[in-house]
Amino acid sequence: MQSQEKMYNPETGEELFRGIRRIDYEYKGIKFSADMPGWYPKDNDEGIFTKEDMKVYSKALNLAKAQAEHLLTPDKIRQARQKLNLTQEAAGNILGGGHRAFQKYESGEILPSRAISNLLKILWQKPDMLKFLEA
Repeated sequence: MQSQEKMYNPETGEELFRGIRRIDYEYKGIKFSADMPGWYPKDNDEGIFTKEDMKVYSKALNLAKAQAEHLLTPDKIRQARQKLNLTQEAAGNILGGGHRAFQKYESGEILPSRAISNLLKILWQKPDMLKFLEA
């Protein structure tokens, strides 16, 4: 899917077009793909990426890292928090990380620490243990 926007490669002068291309990556044996927005030449995937484009890559990489490091994924973090009946802000304040931490974990913007991930795994199995943290 390409629009009529275009720019030129600053090194080669080649015309670039705004588009999305599927890019494959690997992290510690975990293969992942991202539909990567960027400025691409007509015949290859060597694009130029904006800061916003790189956020797409960063989220995909964080998901692969979570899988490789056996951390909870953004969806599992959201499910655990909801099972505990906590808002994002309350979860960050009670479990650690601060009032915006869970917003960032659940969006895939940042990875949770191993400690937060393990704590959520324990609380998933034993939600009544939350009362010891709220005191």
